[in-house]
Amino acid sequence: MKQIVVLLALGALAFGVSAGQQTRQAKPSEPESLHEFVMEDIDGKSQSLAKYKGKVVLVVNVASRCGLTPQYEGLEKLYRAYKEKGLVILGFPANDFNGQEPGTNEEIKAFCTGKYDVTFPMFSKISVLGVDKHPLYQWLVDNTDDTEVDWNFHKFLVDRDGKVVMRFAARTKPDDKSLTTAILLALSTD
Repeated sequence: MKQIVVLLALGALAFGVSAGQQTRQAKPSEPESLHEFVMEDIDGKSQSLAKYKGKVVLVVNVASRCGLTPQYEGLEKLYRAYKEKGLVILGFPANDFNGQEPGTNEEIKAFCTGKYDVTFPMFSKISVLGVDKHPLYQWLVDNTDDTEVDWNFHKFLVDRDGKVVMRFAARTKPDDKSLTTAILLALSTD
């Protein structure tokens, strides 16, 4: 009798595992990595994020009229310090928090280069929240803890294979030890 119960339990477990796998496989359109996305850069040109294969990527939603806007300076320092080791920072302007990024792409670019000498790749303005949330940000949220972006300058760290490995709240400064340690760890893995 015990053997029958054990066999039934194992059968149920196997069925549950295979059913779970079928559910996961039923979403073939769901991107598996950052590298599957094609985005529009700040100049309106289509850019495949596949060009960042083999790089560690920090994805940041940015804004020009936010109390955290000075983080641009720290992000640029971080980019310059680690870009030769394989770090890329991608800035995605978003106007989702109190209208703090109202400018056009041209105005945003002029602001970032003029005030903060930003040289890391910047992209066209997108939405990171709500019904208009860009699929990239939906993917980033879905592949972490499923909570929404908390504010401007929220950060997602993506490994060389295009997988999200960590996220950092908006108030985490670019020189914060937790962020720089995570970046160095990601850079040290091939």
